[in-house]
Amino acid sequence: MIKTGVVHGRFQPLHLKHMEYILAAKMRCQKLYIGITNPDSLHTRDSVHDIHRSERSANPLTYFERYEMIRGAMAEFRVPETEYDILPFPISCPEYLLQYVPKDATYYMGLCDEWDDEKYKILKDLGLNIEVLWHKTLAEKGVTASWIRSCIATDQEWTHLVPKSVSLYLTEHGLDQRIKRLEQMRMDEKNTELL
Repeated sequence: MIKTGVVHGRFQPLHLKHMEYILAAKMRCQKLYIGITNPDSLHTRDSVHDIHRSERSANPLTYFERYEMIRGAMAEFRVPETEYDILPFPISCPEYLLQYVPKDATYYMGLCDEWDDEKYKILKDLGLNIEVLWHKTLAEKGVTASWIRSCIATDQEWTHLVPKSVSLYLTEHGLDQRIKRLEQMRMDEKNTELL
């Protein structure tokens, strides 16, 4: 078991596939740093492989809200607080990344699409040690946060796709309503463009 590991994601919202990734990495290291990408609008840029990743509707939750959800889920999955920490992870602004995260850690990734390949290259270019946990096709990827946001926006069942603590956090803080509102605004803009 290595000393320090790092994972990263937008977690918009945190779902069970995210937890699979986080826990797979945690099993390999003593201390895990969980990086939150797109931590704020200043550190959010378009990707050549996913131009919608930076849209407001794709980033409805604040850094703090995602931080709280991760802490709740880690407690739910009984990971001791002393064995992890949560940090900003501005992957789309790699010139700032090493100001937030340890350089001497192992960076765990799952590769599923071109955006993952782009992130892999960014981390490699920074000279970081990367361990790929798995390669999956898009069909094998399973649950995605965009799918969950879509389910919330269209009043479909979604709570079984996220940890119970995340479901409670989203509904108790009215964040499901924010997601619904932003998704509706996005759809209205898209429909306007088609006219």
